[in-house]
Amino acid sequence: MKKHILTGLFLLLVIFFSYGYVKAIECDPGIDWSKLSQSELQELRDVKCPQKLQVIGQQKNTLRAEIQYFDTQKYLTGLKIQETEQNIASTQKEIENLSSRIEGLDDSLSYLSKLLLKRVVEGYKRRSGSLFNVILNSQTANDFIDRVKYLKNAQDNNQKIIIQVQQAKLNFEEQKKLRETKKLQLDILINTLEQQKADLLSQQQVKKNLLAATNNDENVYQKLLDQARKQLSSFQAFTKAAGGGIISANGLSEGKEGWYMSQRDERWASRFIGLSNMNLLEVGCLITDIAMIYKKYGESVTPADIASQLDRFFSNTALMLVPWRGPGGRIYTPILISQIDEKLSQNTPVIAGLYAGAYGTHYVVLTKKEGDDYIMYDPYYGPDLKLSSHYGFGSIFSTVVFQ
Repeated sequence: MKKHILTGLFLLLVIFFSYGYVKAIECDPGIDWSKLSQSELQELRDVKCPQKLQVIGQQKNTLRAEIQYFDTQKYLTGLKIQETEQNIASTQKEIENLSSRIEGLDDSLSYLSKLLLKRVVEGYKRRSGSLFNVILNSQTANDFIDRVKYLKNAQDNNQKIIIQVQQAKLNFEEQKKLRETKKLQLDILINTLEQQKADLLSQQQVKKNLLAATNNDENVYQKLLDQARKQLSSFQAFTKAAGGGIISANGLSEGKEGWYMSQRDERWASRFIGLSNMNLLEVGCLITDIAMIYKKYGESVTPADIASQLDRFFSNTALMLVPWRGPGGRIYTPILISQIDEKLSQNTPVIAGLYAGAYGTHYVVLTKKEGDDYIMYDPYYGPDLKLSSHYGFGSIFSTVVFQ
């Protein structure tokens, strides 16, 4: 009896572990993809990892949470890259199969067309074979019936060939259209893969920059986070006090120098900055200034381009990391306020941080000296304005050039 009970328990355990026990898969960057099934990979990609990112995003801002967020994000991007690569491979295979099928249909269509042409020529030669001639030329009733059957069979066969030619042509065209559709899908997949790989590199750089900026120190992280909140809040205060809103593309012109851009431009005003929930209209003055410097030195860069480069910003904020990255071959260089005139005389524009009294802070580009005043490209108000029209000389608190 005891033996039977033990045997029964053993069988229950076998059944439980074989069928009843399913280990729940979690989004862990340490998981080896090669050991997972396609359904498990899909669950990670579509459900588990996005859920984990959402949970981490709702946690208190700490350096540890940020690192975990970026690691999870990189892992999810890697999963998406793997899926896209698989889709590219399968689409390429489909295109190859379609090309082979089209080649076969082309051969079939060519054969049937030649056969039909041959039958038409033969029919033309026998055009005198009317029913009257058949009657005259028939020796017996059976001979007559055989001749009629032959004519009918010839007509039926010709009709079948015509239908086959039409069907082959239809299939040929359908397969060609399908192949073109697959080629378009392949182009989209290839572009998607390139973007995903660029995103992965950017995400890796964001984490690297975060660790470098904080020295992997929680206290430093919190200080930078506080700095970001204060600066961005100050930018928002300026924008709110200034009023206005989104304008049309180049609505304030490109300025006399030809490289003015506005943070209010409809082409990018609503664009979010980095991983933050803030847009260029709200806090994009400095970003727009830097985009103008790029354009000044002949590089086609817009505020939207800079806002999309995640590695420029601290963590998930819109705070630009110092030193700001500028045009190729030019170095971020803080200067003294007393050096502004010297730099402008050398045709070197100066990015100036300004206090706007109770209305926060703002950044503009000084382009030249005019009497006792400066001409500025203000990313909010417009180009070729006098500094004194909106601010005072004493409002300048920061000056930077790229040289």
